[in-house]
Amino acid sequence: MFKSLKGLFSKNNKDLRKRIYFTLLVLAVFSLGTHIMVPGAKQITQNLGFLDLLNLMSGGSLKTFSIFALGVMPYITASILTQLLQMDILPYFKELKEQGATGRQKINRINRYLGIAFAFIQGYIYSVAFLGGTTLQVIKTTIIFTAGTALLLWLADQITNKGLGNGVSLFIMAGIVNTLPSTFIQAYRELIVADTFSQVLGIVLFILFIVAYLVILIGVVYMQISERRIPIQHTTRTDSSNSQNQSYIPLKLNSASVMPVIFASAITTLPSIIAQVIDNEAYKNFVENYIVYTSFTGYLLYIVLIFIFGYVYTLMELNPKEMSENLDKNRSFIPGITPGEKTASYLRGTISRLTVVGSIFLIILASIPILFGKLPNLTSAATLGGTGLLIVVGVALETYKQLESSIVSRSYQGSRKRRHRR
Repeated sequence: MFKSLKGLFSKNNKDLRKRIYFTLLVLAVFSLGTHIMVPGAKQITQNLGFLDLLNLMSGGSLKTFSIFALGVMPYITASILTQLLQMDILPYFKELKEQGATGRQKINRINRYLGIAFAFIQGYIYSVAFLGGTTLQVIKTTIIFTAGTALLLWLADQITNKGLGNGVSLFIMAGIVNTLPSTFIQAYRELIVADTFSQVLGIVLFILFIVAYLVILIGVVYMQISERRIPIQHTTRTDSSNSQNQSYIPLKLNSASVMPVIFASAITTLPSIIAQVIDNEAYKNFVENYIVYTSFTGYLLYIVLIFIFGYVYTLMELNPKEMSENLDKNRSFIPGITPGEKTASYLRGTISRLTVVGSIFLIILASIPILFGKLPNLTSAATLGGTGLLIVVGVALETYKQLESSIVSRSYQGSRKRRHRR
């Protein structure tokens, strides 16, 4: 697997190494910015609920009210919105989708403008809910949050164009990785250094904590690389060529990734944000007892929403009808399945079954931090990661594939040049 990476240090890949160094430099700037607190702000000590996930993705910036507190999540929100609008909701966005590369450029530009607008709205809500102060202070903090998100989006573009990988995804991954050292340090302090347990029991529990993290990591990697391959044949190829180079449609076990968790968390925690703003004690108690996902009813609502959003989002991402039409256009078909409606029905059934299994996996991952947080004598800082590791593994695998592809491509081009000289 890593043989191709040896070519990274060859003379032919000097520019590729520069791209890697540039990416690491920008990520270092992001890490530095997560520790620069907004003037006049103070660290949030209360439970953030759904915002704990956003706090994790921003490297803990939200709780510390740093200049990168919002991270790139406003842009992600804008991307989800425009993606939904392309599903025959607004004809304009559907037309952009069908325009190919030109349409994607326009959609990306719209996403950035919407992302900055969402950053301003989110920054204002968080400033009022968690910081307070005069109107001038709230507006100043909101502008700083918005500027921080705008800067991150520009830096993300620089990584995508001059570095390695997708800049937005790498920022989310870097934010999560930034919190891992503090997680293990906090677990060490609470399990071994503190007097909560005996010395031997504390060491055993800390080892079990590390082992559990590794087991979850292995499970996430398995989940990310698992896929169902549906074989397809092309009417323009002979049987011998099909046997030598079999084509297939890869359907991932978890095509929706972490998006269902974000959707479900947003819905279950929106009442909490409203409670912070209106400051009504009766409403706040109702939300804490029945809606927040740390309560029993809130947890049930949370996992049901994850399952529903996982199913709906996957069918939106992998539209069986569009897939069937694309097969027809390419003169391809699934062996044993009649082209047209039956192919779409077959794909829909296969995707649905995969989504059920993938959603159950996702529910387990999302439940681990909640259930682990119920253990006594442990703070949320020492909790086991679930969805965060899912994001890290997904981004790491995609970045590695891009790096490996670049190295293999350059190696192939180099060998062709050498043969041509001979």
